[in-house]
Amino acid sequence: MSITIFHNPNCGTSRNVLQMIRDAGHEPEVVQYLKTGWTAEQLTALFNEAGLTPREAMRTKGELAEGLGLLNDGTSDATILAAMVEHPVLVERPFVRTPKGTVLARPKEKVLDVL
Repeated sequence: MSITIFHNPNCGTSRNVLQMIRDAGHEPEVVQYLKTGWTAEQLTALFNEAGLTPREAMRTKGELAEGLGLLNDGTSDATILAAMVEHPVLVERPFVRTPKGTVLARPKEKVLDVL
């Protein structure tokens, strides 16, 4: 099965999800998105596949989202998406894509839905 994990090795949840995939007998393609970055098209496709809006997929922990005004009620999805392209850390992690679907694996057990 073809599996891709959009991974941040500094994140405990992301590391746990990667291990869960491997424990299930799969070796996924690992995309370290903090190194590769995102395009708006990639993020739009990923979010659509997972059934999420940019706001729902935004990492709000830390000060960046608040500092950029992204947590304000009137902030548009287009503004959030543009900020995610500029600052890849704003994308919550990890996303996992398989032939069975795409999920934001938070909590980590959500990955089991697509394995």
